[in-house]
Amino acid sequence: MAKQVGLIVELARDGAADRSLRAAPPPSVVSGRVVLDHIETDVDGRLDPPPAGAVVLSVPSPEALRRDRQEVEDAIGLAVTGDEPLVIVVEGAEELREDELAVVLDAADRADRVVILRVMADV
Repeated sequence: MAKQVGLIVELARDGAADRSLRAAPPPSVVSGRVVLDHIETDVDGRLDPPPAGAVVLSVPSPEALRRDRQEVEDAIGLAVTGDEPLVIVVEGAEELREDELAVVLDAADRADRVVILRVMADV
C-alpha cells in the first residue's frame, strides 16, 4: 500500500515560498501527497536546524533538486536504515515548483520512512 503523504515540506510561515505555494499550489500539494508544515522563524528570518531526523542532503536552492535528480535519489535510497525521518535541506527558496517537488516525492515514495524537505530561508 502506498503512503498517503509522500513528502512533508517545512517552510517559514508567511515567507516567500509559503506565499507562493498558497497563491498557486502545485498539483502534488493540492492532492495532499505533499503536506506543508508552516514553522515560525528565528529573529533573522531563518528556520532553526531540523530538531529531528537525519539530514541526508543539503542544497543551496530548489533548482539543484531538479538538476541533481540522481543525487537526491541516492541520498534517500542509500540512507542507513532507521526510524527517524530523512531530511533534505534547501538553504533558500522564493518558490517551490512542481518539477522540483516531484524529484523528492518520487524518491520519497520508495523510502520506508518519512521524508522532509526543509527550506531554511527566503532568498
